[in-house]
Amino acid sequence: MKKVIRSINIFFKLLGESFTFAYDSVKGDKFRAFLSLLGVTIGIFSIVAVFTAIEGLEKNVRNMFSALGTDVVYVDKISWESLTEGEGFKWWEFRQRPNNTYEEFLFLQRNVPLADMVALSASIGADIRYGRNTLRNTSVQGVTYYWNQISYFEIAEGRYFTPTEAGENIPLAVIGQNVADELFPAGISPVNNNIKIGGFTARVIGVIKKKGESMFDPVTYDDAIIIPLPFIRNFLDLRRTSPSIVVHKHPAAEEEEFIAQLRNAMRAVRRLRPIQKDNFALNKMSFLDDALSQLFNVIAIAGWVIGGFSILIGAFGVANIMFVSVKERTHIIGIEKAMGAKSSFVLTQFLFEAALLAIVGGLAGILIVWGLTVFVTNQYDFTLTMSFGNVLRGVLISGVVGVVAGFIPSLQAARMNPVEAMNQH
Repeated sequence: MKKVIRSINIFFKLLGESFTFAYDSVKGDKFRAFLSLLGVTIGIFSIVAVFTAIEGLEKNVRNMFSALGTDVVYVDKISWESLTEGEGFKWWEFRQRPNNTYEEFLFLQRNVPLADMVALSASIGADIRYGRNTLRNTSVQGVTYYWNQISYFEIAEGRYFTPTEAGENIPLAVIGQNVADELFPAGISPVNNNIKIGGFTARVIGVIKKKGESMFDPVTYDDAIIIPLPFIRNFLDLRRTSPSIVVHKHPAAEEEEFIAQLRNAMRAVRRLRPIQKDNFALNKMSFLDDALSQLFNVIAIAGWVIGGFSILIGAFGVANIMFVSVKERTHIIGIEKAMGAKSSFVLTQFLFEAALLAIVGGLAGILIVWGLTVFVTNQYDFTLTMSFGNVLRGVLISGVVGVVAGFIPSLQAARMNPVEAMNQH
Protein backbone atom coordinates (compact mmCIF):
# COMPACT_ATOMS: atom_id res chain seq x y z
CA MET A 1 0.00 0.00 0.00
CA LYS A 2 2.86 2.35 0.90
CA LYS A 3 4.50 1.64 -2.46
CA VAL A 4 1.25 2.56 -4.25
CA ILE A 5 0.95 5.85 -2.32
CA ARG A 6 4.62 6.60 -2.98
CA SER A 7 4.15 5.94 -6.69
CA ILE A 8 1.12 8.22 -6.79
CA ASN A 9 3.03 10.99 -4.99
CA ILE A 10 5.94 10.65 -7.41
CA PHE A 11 3.54 10.77 -10.35
CA PHE A 12 1.83 13.97 -9.20
CA LYS A 13 5.20 15.54 -8.31
CA LEU A 14 6.45 14.73 -11.79
CA LEU A 15 3.22 16.06 -13.21
CA GLY A 16 3.54 19.34 -11.33
CA GLU A 17 7.17 19.83 -12.28
CA SER A 18 6.37 19.09 -15.91
CA PHE A 19 3.52 21.59 -15.91
CA THR A 20 5.72 24.27 -14.29
CA PHE A 21 8.47 23.64 -16.84
CA ALA A 22 6.02 23.89 -19.70
CA TYR A 23 4.45 27.07 -18.35
CA ASP A 24 7.83 28.77 -17.90
CA SER A 25 8.85 27.76 -21.40
CA VAL A 26 5.66 29.17 -22.93
CA LYS A 27 5.89 32.31 -20.83
CA GLY A 28 9.52 32.84 -21.81
CA ASP A 29 8.88 33.06 -25.55
CA LYS A 30 5.61 34.90 -26.01
CA PHE A 31 5.89 35.26 -29.79
CA ARG A 32 6.39 31.55 -30.31
CA ALA A 33 3.50 30.86 -27.95
CA PHE A 34 1.34 33.30 -29.90
CA LEU A 35 2.06 31.52 -33.20
CA SER A 36 1.10 28.19 -31.67
CA LEU A 37 -2.00 29.64 -30.06
CA LEU A 38 -3.13 31.26 -33.30
CA GLY A 39 -3.19 28.05 -35.30
CA VAL A 40 -5.01 26.05 -32.64
CA THR A 41 -7.37 28.95 -31.89
CA ILE A 42 -8.46 29.07 -35.52
CA GLY A 43 -8.91 25.31 -35.64
CA ILE A 44 -10.93 25.01 -32.42
CA PHE A 45 -12.91 28.13 -33.33
CA SER A 46 -13.89 26.46 -36.61
CA ILE A 47 -14.98 23.22 -34.95
CA VAL A 48 -16.86 24.79 -32.03
CA ALA A 49 -18.42 27.48 -34.25
CA VAL A 50 -19.62 24.91 -36.79
CA PHE A 51 -21.20 22.68 -34.16
CA THR A 52 -22.67 25.60 -32.23
CA ALA A 53 -24.27 26.82 -35.46
CA ILE A 54 -25.55 23.31 -36.23
CA GLU A 55 -27.00 22.93 -32.71
CA GLY A 56 -28.62 26.38 -32.91
CA LEU A 57 -30.05 25.69 -36.35
CA GLU A 58 -31.40 22.30 -35.29
CA LYS A 59 -32.90 23.71 -32.09
CA ASN A 60 -34.64 26.56 -33.92
CA VAL A 61 -35.96 24.29 -36.67
CA ARG A 62 -37.19 21.67 -34.19
CA ASN A 63 -38.87 24.34 -32.06
CA MET A 64 -40.59 25.68 -35.15
CA PHE A 65 -41.92 22.26 -36.14
CA SER A 66 -42.89 21.39 -32.58
CA ALA A 67 -45.11 24.48 -32.64
CA LEU A 68 -47.11 22.71 -35.34
CA GLY A 69 -47.96 20.00 -32.82
CA THR A 70 -46.33 16.70 -31.92
CA ASP A 71 -49.71 15.03 -31.24
CA VAL A 72 -51.30 16.23 -34.47
CA VAL A 73 -52.19 14.20 -37.57
CA TYR A 74 -52.84 15.88 -40.91
CA VAL A 75 -55.32 14.17 -43.23
CA ASP A 76 -54.00 14.81 -46.75
CA LYS A 77 -53.98 13.39 -50.25
CA ILE A 78 -50.21 13.00 -50.36
CA SER A 79 -48.02 11.17 -47.88
CA TRP A 80 -45.09 13.31 -46.75
CA GLU A 81 -42.84 10.26 -46.80
CA SER A 82 -43.58 9.70 -50.49
CA LEU A 83 -42.19 13.14 -51.31
CA THR A 84 -38.70 11.80 -50.54
CA GLU A 85 -38.97 9.00 -53.11
CA GLY A 86 -37.65 11.17 -55.95
CA GLU A 87 -38.40 9.58 -59.32
CA GLY A 88 -40.47 6.90 -57.59
CA PHE A 89 -43.07 9.49 -56.53
CA LYS A 90 -46.33 8.64 -58.36
CA TRP A 91 -48.02 12.03 -58.37
CA TRP A 92 -50.79 10.93 -60.74
CA GLU A 93 -52.05 8.38 -58.21
CA PHE A 94 -52.28 10.98 -55.45
CA ARG A 95 -53.94 13.45 -57.80
CA GLN A 96 -56.82 11.02 -58.39
CA ARG A 97 -57.59 10.75 -54.70
CA PRO A 98 -60.78 12.47 -53.47
CA ASN A 99 -60.70 15.81 -51.71
CA ASN A 100 -61.35 16.17 -48.00
CA THR A 101 -64.91 17.29 -47.30
CA TYR A 102 -66.78 19.06 -44.54
CA GLU A 103 -68.91 15.95 -44.07
CA GLU A 104 -65.76 13.89 -43.40
CA PHE A 105 -64.69 16.45 -40.83
CA LEU A 106 -68.03 16.04 -39.03
CA PHE A 107 -67.75 12.25 -39.25
CA LEU A 108 -64.30 12.28 -37.66
CA GLN A 109 -65.57 14.51 -34.86
CA ARG A 110 -68.18 11.90 -33.99
CA ASN A 111 -66.24 8.69 -34.60
CA VAL A 112 -62.69 9.25 -33.31
CA PRO A 113 -63.12 9.30 -29.51
CA LEU A 114 -59.33 9.17 -28.99
CA ALA A 115 -59.10 12.64 -30.53
CA ASP A 116 -59.77 15.61 -28.28
CA MET A 117 -59.83 18.17 -31.13
CA VAL A 118 -60.64 18.03 -34.84
CA ALA A 119 -60.36 21.13 -37.02
CA LEU A 120 -60.84 22.05 -40.66
CA SER A 121 -59.48 24.94 -42.70
CA ALA A 122 -60.15 26.13 -46.25
CA SER A 123 -58.31 29.07 -47.80
CA ILE A 124 -58.66 31.49 -50.69
CA GLY A 125 -56.92 34.64 -51.89
CA ALA A 126 -58.99 37.82 -51.72
CA ASP A 127 -58.58 41.61 -51.79
CA ILE A 128 -58.91 43.24 -48.37
CA ARG A 129 -59.89 46.89 -47.94
CA TYR A 130 -60.20 49.40 -45.14
CA GLY A 131 -60.99 52.92 -46.22
CA ARG A 132 -58.60 53.72 -49.05
CA ASN A 133 -56.09 51.03 -48.13
CA THR A 134 -56.20 47.76 -50.09
CA LEU A 135 -54.24 44.52 -49.79
CA ARG A 136 -54.28 42.39 -52.93
CA ASN A 137 -54.68 38.60 -52.95
CA THR A 138 -54.40 38.18 -49.19
CA SER A 139 -54.70 34.72 -47.69
CA VAL A 140 -58.15 34.26 -46.13
CA GLN A 141 -58.75 31.08 -44.12
CA GLY A 142 -62.14 29.82 -43.11
CA VAL A 143 -61.68 27.69 -39.99
CA THR A 144 -63.61 25.73 -37.40
CA TYR A 145 -63.42 26.50 -33.70
CA TYR A 146 -60.38 24.48 -32.57
CA TRP A 147 -58.10 25.74 -35.33
CA ASN A 148 -56.33 28.28 -33.11
CA GLN A 149 -55.48 25.62 -30.51
CA ILE A 150 -54.18 23.13 -33.03
CA SER A 151 -52.20 25.74 -34.99
CA TYR A 152 -50.79 27.30 -31.83
CA PHE A 153 -51.16 31.00 -32.55
CA GLU A 154 -51.87 33.62 -29.92
CA ILE A 155 -54.19 36.62 -29.90
CA ALA A 156 -52.38 39.89 -29.16
CA GLU A 157 -55.45 42.13 -29.12
CA GLY A 158 -59.15 41.35 -28.96
CA ARG A 159 -60.27 37.71 -28.98
CA TYR A 160 -60.87 34.56 -31.01
CA PHE A 161 -64.25 33.21 -32.17
CA THR A 162 -66.60 31.56 -29.71
CA PRO A 163 -67.83 28.04 -30.61
CA THR A 164 -71.17 29.53 -31.70
CA GLU A 165 -69.54 32.20 -33.89
CA ALA A 166 -67.20 29.67 -35.50
CA GLY A 167 -70.17 27.50 -36.47
CA GLU A 168 -72.35 30.24 -37.97
CA ASN A 169 -72.25 32.40 -41.09
CA ILE A 170 -71.25 35.47 -39.10
CA PRO A 171 -69.05 38.15 -40.76
CA LEU A 172 -66.21 38.21 -38.23
CA ALA A 173 -62.45 38.23 -38.77
CA VAL A 174 -59.22 37.75 -36.86
CA ILE A 175 -56.33 39.36 -38.73
CA GLY A 176 -52.54 39.03 -38.72
CA GLN A 177 -50.33 41.79 -37.35
CA ASN A 178 -48.90 42.73 -40.77
CA VAL A 179 -52.43 43.03 -42.18
CA ALA A 180 -53.37 45.28 -39.27
CA ASP A 181 -50.29 47.48 -39.73
CA GLU A 182 -50.84 47.92 -43.47
CA LEU A 183 -54.61 48.45 -43.41
CA PHE A 184 -55.04 50.63 -40.35
CA PRO A 185 -53.33 53.98 -39.73
CA ALA A 186 -51.20 54.35 -36.62
CA GLY A 187 -53.26 54.94 -33.52
CA ILE A 188 -56.37 53.19 -34.83
CA SER A 189 -57.16 49.80 -33.32
CA PRO A 190 -58.44 47.22 -35.84
CA VAL A 191 -60.68 45.63 -33.20
CA ASN A 192 -64.38 46.42 -33.73
CA ASN A 193 -63.67 48.11 -37.09
CA ASN A 194 -65.12 46.80 -40.36
CA ILE A 195 -63.06 45.62 -43.32
CA LYS A 196 -64.04 44.45 -46.79
CA ILE A 197 -63.18 40.86 -47.75
CA GLY A 198 -63.93 40.61 -51.44
CA GLY A 199 -67.43 42.04 -51.63
CA PHE A 200 -68.38 41.25 -48.02
CA THR A 201 -68.08 43.36 -44.88
CA ALA A 202 -66.61 41.74 -41.77
CA ARG A 203 -65.96 43.05 -38.27
CA VAL A 204 -62.47 42.57 -36.86
CA ILE A 205 -62.59 41.02 -33.38
CA GLY A 206 -58.93 40.12 -32.87
CA VAL A 207 -55.32 40.59 -33.98
CA ILE A 208 -52.91 37.63 -34.03
CA LYS A 209 -49.64 38.02 -32.15
CA LYS A 210 -46.78 38.63 -34.55
CA LYS A 211 -44.44 35.70 -35.04
CA GLY A 212 -41.96 37.39 -37.35
CA GLU A 213 -40.38 36.12 -40.53
CA SER A 214 -38.42 32.89 -40.49
CA MET A 215 -36.82 31.04 -43.37
CA PHE A 216 -37.75 27.77 -41.65
CA ASP A 217 -41.34 28.52 -40.72
CA PRO A 218 -43.86 27.23 -43.31
CA VAL A 219 -46.87 28.53 -41.37
CA THR A 220 -47.29 32.19 -40.46
CA TYR A 221 -50.42 34.16 -39.78
CA ASP A 222 -48.79 37.60 -39.83
CA ASP A 223 -50.15 38.18 -43.37
CA ALA A 224 -53.38 36.18 -43.09
CA ILE A 225 -57.01 36.68 -42.17
CA ILE A 226 -59.04 34.05 -40.34
CA ILE A 227 -62.84 33.89 -40.57
CA PRO A 228 -65.50 31.34 -39.54
CA LEU A 229 -65.74 28.45 -41.99
CA PRO A 230 -69.44 29.05 -42.82
CA PHE A 231 -68.61 32.66 -43.75
CA ILE A 232 -66.04 31.61 -46.34
CA ARG A 233 -68.73 29.60 -48.11
CA ASN A 234 -70.05 32.93 -49.46
CA PHE A 235 -67.19 33.13 -51.94
CA LEU A 236 -65.69 29.61 -51.93
CA ASP A 237 -67.28 26.28 -52.88
CA LEU A 238 -65.79 23.75 -50.48
CA ARG A 239 -66.67 20.93 -52.86
CA ARG A 240 -64.20 22.29 -55.42
CA THR A 241 -61.28 22.52 -53.03
CA SER A 242 -59.60 20.19 -50.56
CA PRO A 243 -59.85 21.62 -47.06
CA SER A 244 -57.20 20.71 -44.52
CA ILE A 245 -58.37 18.36 -41.77
CA VAL A 246 -56.22 18.24 -38.65
CA VAL A 247 -56.82 15.81 -35.79
CA HIS A 248 -55.27 16.23 -32.34
CA LYS A 249 -54.67 13.14 -30.21
CA HIS A 250 -56.05 13.05 -26.68
CA PRO A 251 -53.11 13.24 -24.20
CA ALA A 252 -54.15 9.97 -22.54
CA ALA A 253 -54.47 8.01 -25.80
CA GLU A 254 -51.85 5.64 -27.19
CA GLU A 255 -50.49 6.88 -30.50
CA GLU A 256 -50.76 3.58 -32.39
CA GLU A 257 -54.32 3.03 -31.21
CA PHE A 258 -55.22 6.61 -32.09
CA ILE A 259 -53.78 6.29 -35.63
CA ALA A 260 -55.58 2.99 -36.15
CA GLN A 261 -58.88 4.47 -35.02
CA LEU A 262 -58.44 7.51 -37.26
CA ARG A 263 -57.56 5.32 -40.26
CA ASN A 264 -60.59 3.09 -39.70
CA ALA A 265 -62.84 6.15 -39.46
CA MET A 266 -61.49 7.56 -42.74
CA ARG A 267 -61.91 4.22 -44.51
CA ALA A 268 -65.45 3.97 -43.17
CA VAL A 269 -66.50 7.45 -44.27
CA ARG A 270 -65.06 6.83 -47.74
CA ARG A 271 -66.68 3.39 -47.94
CA LEU A 272 -63.48 1.52 -48.77
CA ARG A 273 -63.66 -2.27 -48.98
CA PRO A 274 -61.10 -4.33 -47.01
CA ILE A 275 -59.11 -5.17 -50.16
CA GLN A 276 -58.89 -1.53 -51.26
CA LYS A 277 -55.88 0.65 -50.42
CA ASP A 278 -56.20 3.87 -48.45
CA ASN A 279 -57.04 6.82 -50.71
CA PHE A 280 -55.81 9.29 -48.12
CA ALA A 281 -52.62 9.90 -46.12
CA LEU A 282 -52.19 10.40 -42.38
CA ASN A 283 -49.15 12.60 -41.87
CA LYS A 284 -47.42 13.12 -38.54
CA MET A 285 -44.76 15.57 -37.46
CA SER A 286 -42.63 12.61 -36.31
CA PHE A 287 -41.80 11.98 -39.96
CA LEU A 288 -40.30 15.47 -40.19
CA ASP A 289 -38.45 14.83 -36.95
CA ASP A 290 -36.82 11.71 -38.42
CA ALA A 291 -36.00 13.57 -41.62
CA LEU A 292 -34.44 16.39 -39.62
CA SER A 293 -32.33 13.92 -37.65
CA GLN A 294 -30.94 12.47 -40.88
CA LEU A 295 -30.34 15.93 -42.32
CA PHE A 296 -28.45 17.20 -39.29
CA ASN A 297 -26.40 14.00 -39.09
CA VAL A 298 -25.16 14.73 -42.60
CA ILE A 299 -24.49 18.37 -41.67
CA ALA A 300 -22.58 17.21 -38.57
CA ILE A 301 -20.33 15.01 -40.74
CA ALA A 302 -19.66 18.00 -42.99
CA GLY A 303 -18.89 20.03 -39.85
CA TRP A 304 -16.30 17.46 -38.76
CA VAL A 305 -14.68 17.59 -42.20
CA ILE A 306 -14.52 21.40 -42.22
CA GLY A 307 -13.31 21.59 -38.63
CA GLY A 308 -10.87 18.71 -39.18
CA PHE A 309 -8.98 20.54 -41.92
CA SER A 310 -8.81 23.66 -39.74
CA ILE A 311 -7.49 21.81 -36.68
CA LEU A 312 -4.98 19.94 -38.87
CA ILE A 313 -3.41 23.29 -39.76
CA GLY A 314 -3.22 24.15 -36.07
CA ALA A 315 -1.62 20.77 -35.30
CA PHE A 316 1.13 21.38 -37.84
CA GLY A 317 1.74 24.78 -36.25
CA VAL A 318 2.14 23.23 -32.79
CA ALA A 319 4.44 20.51 -34.14
CA ASN A 320 6.69 23.02 -35.92
CA ILE A 321 6.96 25.22 -32.84
CA MET A 322 7.76 22.19 -30.64
CA PHE A 323 10.55 21.10 -33.00
CA VAL A 324 12.05 24.57 -32.68
CA SER A 325 11.62 24.45 -28.90
CA VAL A 326 13.41 21.09 -28.64
CA LYS A 327 16.27 22.30 -30.82
CA GLU A 328 16.72 25.49 -28.76
CA ARG A 329 16.78 23.59 -25.46
CA THR A 330 19.01 20.68 -26.52
CA HIS A 331 21.81 21.79 -24.16
CA ILE A 332 19.39 22.02 -21.22
CA ILE A 333 17.95 18.58 -22.05
CA GLY A 334 21.49 17.14 -21.96
CA ILE A 335 22.14 18.68 -18.53
CA GLU A 336 18.84 17.32 -17.15
CA LYS A 337 19.55 13.80 -18.38
CA ALA A 338 23.15 13.95 -17.09
CA MET A 339 21.75 14.84 -13.66
CA GLY A 340 19.56 11.74 -13.67
CA ALA A 341 16.33 12.87 -15.37
CA LYS A 342 14.62 9.92 -17.00
CA SER A 343 13.53 9.94 -20.61
CA SER A 344 9.88 9.71 -19.46
CA PHE A 345 10.33 12.96 -17.49
CA VAL A 346 11.73 14.80 -20.54
CA LEU A 347 8.98 13.35 -22.71
CA THR A 348 6.30 14.48 -20.23
CA GLN A 349 7.76 18.01 -20.05
CA PHE A 350 7.49 18.63 -23.76
CA LEU A 351 4.12 16.90 -24.08
CA PHE A 352 2.76 19.17 -21.37
CA GLU A 353 4.14 22.19 -23.17
CA ALA A 354 2.43 21.14 -26.40
CA ALA A 355 -0.83 20.30 -24.61
CA LEU A 356 -0.78 23.59 -22.67
CA LEU A 357 -0.31 25.58 -25.86
CA ALA A 358 -3.13 23.74 -27.62
CA ILE A 359 -5.59 23.97 -24.69
CA VAL A 360 -5.00 27.70 -24.16
CA GLY A 361 -5.43 28.24 -27.89
CA GLY A 362 -8.60 26.14 -27.82
CA LEU A 363 -10.01 28.15 -24.90
CA ALA A 364 -9.35 31.34 -26.84
CA GLY A 365 -11.29 29.93 -29.81
CA ILE A 366 -14.15 28.87 -27.53
CA LEU A 367 -14.27 32.35 -25.98
CA ILE A 368 -14.55 33.93 -29.43
CA VAL A 369 -17.43 31.61 -30.35
CA TRP A 370 -19.19 32.46 -27.07
CA GLY A 371 -18.94 36.16 -27.90
CA LEU A 372 -20.43 35.53 -31.34
CA THR A 373 -23.34 33.53 -29.88
CA VAL A 374 -24.18 36.41 -27.53
CA PHE A 375 -24.00 38.92 -30.40
CA VAL A 376 -26.16 36.87 -32.79
CA THR A 377 -28.78 36.07 -30.13
CA ASN A 378 -29.08 39.74 -29.09
CA GLN A 379 -29.04 41.24 -32.59
CA TYR A 380 -31.06 38.75 -34.61
CA ASP A 381 -34.19 36.64 -34.22
CA PHE A 382 -32.12 33.47 -33.96
CA THR A 383 -31.16 31.82 -30.66
CA LEU A 384 -27.64 30.46 -30.36
CA THR A 385 -26.33 28.79 -27.22
CA MET A 386 -23.01 27.07 -26.64
CA SER A 387 -23.68 23.81 -24.84
CA PHE A 388 -21.39 22.29 -22.22
CA GLY A 389 -20.86 19.33 -24.54
CA ASN A 390 -19.59 21.66 -27.25
CA VAL A 391 -17.18 23.37 -24.83
CA LEU A 392 -15.94 20.01 -23.54
CA ARG A 393 -15.50 18.80 -27.11
CA GLY A 394 -13.34 21.83 -27.92
CA VAL A 395 -11.14 21.42 -24.82
CA LEU A 396 -10.66 17.68 -25.34
CA ILE A 397 -9.83 18.10 -29.03
CA SER A 398 -7.35 20.82 -28.11
CA GLY A 399 -5.61 18.58 -25.61
CA VAL A 400 -5.50 15.61 -27.97
CA VAL A 401 -4.17 17.77 -30.80
CA GLY A 402 -1.45 19.14 -28.53
CA VAL A 403 -0.36 15.67 -27.39
CA VAL A 404 -0.43 14.20 -30.90
CA ALA A 405 1.30 17.19 -32.52
CA GLY A 406 3.94 17.36 -29.80
CA PHE A 407 4.63 13.63 -29.48
CA ILE A 408 7.35 13.26 -32.12
CA PRO A 409 9.31 16.37 -30.99
CA SER A 410 8.94 15.24 -27.37
CA LEU A 411 10.10 11.72 -28.22
CA GLN A 412 13.09 13.19 -30.04
CA ALA A 413 14.02 15.13 -26.92
CA ALA A 414 13.54 12.10 -24.66
CA ARG A 415 15.89 9.92 -26.78
CA MET A 416 18.78 12.40 -26.85
CA ASN A 417 22.18 11.26 -25.65
CA PRO A 418 23.10 13.49 -22.67
CA VAL A 419 26.77 13.88 -23.67
CA GLU A 420 25.98 14.82 -27.28
CA ALA A 421 23.16 17.13 -26.17
CA MET A 422 25.38 19.05 -23.67
CA ASN A 423 28.01 19.64 -26.35
CA GLN A 424 25.46 21.42 -28.61
CA HIS A 425 24.92 25.16 -28.18
